[in-house]
Amino acid sequence: MEFFQKVQEIPLNQAKISAFGSTRKAGIKAEQDPNIKALLEAETSVVAIVGKTWDFHVTLALKTSLEENLNMIRDSVRFLKDRGKEVVYDAEHFFDGFRANPNYALETLKAASSAGADWIVLCDTNGGMLPQEVEQVLILLKGKIDTPLGIHAHNDGELAVANSLTAVRCGAVQVQGTINGFGERCGNTNLCSVIPNLQLKMGRRCLSNESLRRLTEVSRYVSEIANMTPLGSQPFVGSSAFAHKGGLHVSAILKDPTTYEHLEPELVGNTRRVLVSELAGASNISYKAQEFGLDLNKDTESTRRLSSEIKELEYRGYQFEGAEASLELLLRRGLEQYKEFFILESLKILVEKRPANGRGEEIINSEAMIKLKVGDQVMHTAAEGDGPVNAVDNALRKALEGFYPSLKEMRLVDYKVRVLDGKDGTCAKVRVLIESADSKGTWSTVGLSENIIEASWQALTDSMNYFLLRRQS
Repeated sequence: MEFFQKVQEIPLNQAKISAFGSTRKAGIKAEQDPNIKALLEAETSVVAIVGKTWDFHVTLALKTSLEENLNMIRDSVRFLKDRGKEVVYDAEHFFDGFRANPNYALETLKAASSAGADWIVLCDTNGGMLPQEVEQVLILLKGKIDTPLGIHAHNDGELAVANSLTAVRCGAVQVQGTINGFGERCGNTNLCSVIPNLQLKMGRRCLSNESLRRLTEVSRYVSEIANMTPLGSQPFVGSSAFAHKGGLHVSAILKDPTTYEHLEPELVGNTRRVLVSELAGASNISYKAQEFGLDLNKDTESTRRLSSEIKELEYRGYQFEGAEASLELLLRRGLEQYKEFFILESLKILVEKRPANGRGEEIINSEAMIKLKVGDQVMHTAAEGDGPVNAVDNALRKALEGFYPSLKEMRLVDYKVRVLDGKDGTCAKVRVLIESADSKGTWSTVGLSENIIEASWQALTDSMNYFLLRRQS
C-alpha cells in the first residue's frame, strides 16, 4: 500500500500502474471481501484480478462449486467496473483448464466478459505449453469472446517468449511479462525479447524507436536494482548478444555486419563487440586495435605475431574476453606504442598470524614492502592491508600517488579468482580478474600464475597502468 501511495507522486508518460489481486472469496459479496476492498484503496486506474479457470483448481484449491466460481468472477469484475476501474481479468491456468474441460474454461471467460472486463488474459501458469498448443487454443477461441485477449506465459519450458509471440500472431493484443524475464520458478515472459521481436520482426509497434533504443539500458538498470548480475547471453540486450569471437565471423562482419547479425545492435541500444581469444584471427586483432585507436593492418607481420602471442597466452589460461584493458596494453606493448609508468625492482610480502588473546582469537596481519622505479627516481615504501593483495595495493598507491595524484580517483570494484585445473590442488594455476572504476567508467584486467599473489600483481598493475594511460591521453 505504501508503494501505491508513493508511485502516485511519480509522473508517468505512458505507463499505467495496476493493483493486482484475486476474485472475491466464495460465499460472500464482493464489497465484503478485504482483498477487493484493498484493490480499491490502492487508487489505481487499472485493477487486475486473477480467477480460476481449471475445474480441478476450483474444486481442489478453492473447495467450491463450479457455478459459485463463475459467480465469483462475475461479481468481482462487475464490482470493480461499477467503480470506474479498467479491469484486467487474468484467467489462471487457462490452457491446462481448457485441455481438461474446454466448455467450463470457456464459461469462465464468458463470465468475465459479460461482467464488463476490459481485458481477458490467458495464463499458462504452469509454463508447460508448446507454441502449437497455444495456437490451437487461440484459433478455437476466435469469435467466441468479444473482449480483447492477452497472454501471460511462464517460462518453465523455455517457451514463454515463443508462446507469447504465437498468441499475438493468433489475435492476442496484450502481452504480460517482466524485464529480463524475472519471476518465480523459471521466470516469466521476457519483455526484453518480446518487444524487439514484435516491433522489429513482426511489425507490431510497441514503443517509439527512441524508447526501443533504451531497451538495453533499462534491462541493465533493472538488474542493478534487483541486485542480479546481467546475463551476458541474453538475446538483444546481453553483452554477448552481438559479440563475435571466431576469426571467420569477424572477417565477415568487417565486410558486412548482416553476415552474422540478425539486426543492428543500435536499434535496441546494444553495441557490437569483437572478442579476442584462442579462436581469434588477424581480423579480430585488427578490429580491436582500431577500437583502441591503434593503427594495425591485419596483413602485417606484427599482427600475425600478436595473434599468435594472444593465442598462446589464452592456451596457457589467460582470458582477454573479459579483460580488454589488459588486451589493449598487450597490443600497445607489442607495437611499441606504450611506455611503462613504473618498473618493479622488488616486492616482499609478510603475512603474520598470531593469537590475539587467551580466548582463541587470532590476528592476521599482512605487510607489503615495495621498491619501484618511476623515471629516474626510486621509491621504497611499505604498507599494511587486510590481506596480501590489499597490502600490495596500498603499497603501490603509497609509492605512486606522489607521482600520479589522480590514482586517488581509481577504485577496485570486483576481484575474482578462478582455479583453472583443480586436479593440481594448491599448486594449480589461478586466473585473477580485477574490475576497476573511476568517474568515467570501468575496465577489467587479468593475471595468471601458479602464485595467486603474482596473478593478482599482474592484474592490479595492468589496472593502474591502464588508468594512467587513459588519463595521459
